[in-house]
Amino acid sequence: MQVPIRKAGKYASVAPDPHLTPKKHEELVAELNRLKDGLSRAALEVKRLAEMGDLSENAAYSIAKSKLRGMEERILALERHLKTAVVITSGSASGAVELGCTVTIELQGKQTTYTILGSSETDPSRGIISHLSPIGSALMGHRIGDMVTLRSANDEKAYTIVNIA
Repeated sequence: MQVPIRKAGKYASVAPDPHLTPKKHEELVAELNRLKDGLSRAALEVKRLAEMGDLSENAAYSIAKSKLRGMEERILALERHLKTAVVITSGSASGAVELGCTVTIELQGKQTTYTILGSSETDPSRGIISHLSPIGSALMGHRIGDMVTLRSANDEKAYTIVNIA
């Protein structure tokens, strides 16, 4: 069954970032397998509830059908995402900031460390940022010792790259 496509809007056609760590890729594959395994059970539950009488007044049927649709939609989304996935490796072979690198930057004597990954795995509170974020995109391609300037609406900061791992 094909899931209806969302109407055009600001976020309707935004594809997920294809860059994944091996761990995240494995998690998505495991979730896909788990959903596919549960799909037949959910379909049987919908069939069982449909046999209970009038579908217009059968709340349990509506809930089960909605759950089944949600599972099918998530399976399709995961399959599309995994089909276009690019698994990134840790570290930098070129000596420049790349996806998968852990970068230490310094601003006014204070050092901060970031791991640069795809946008689906970001967690700024743990120092994991996207390569599409303002800081991540400014750091990409630079080397140790480079000064990177980050401009915001009312401020400009110059960071120095201290270490790349």
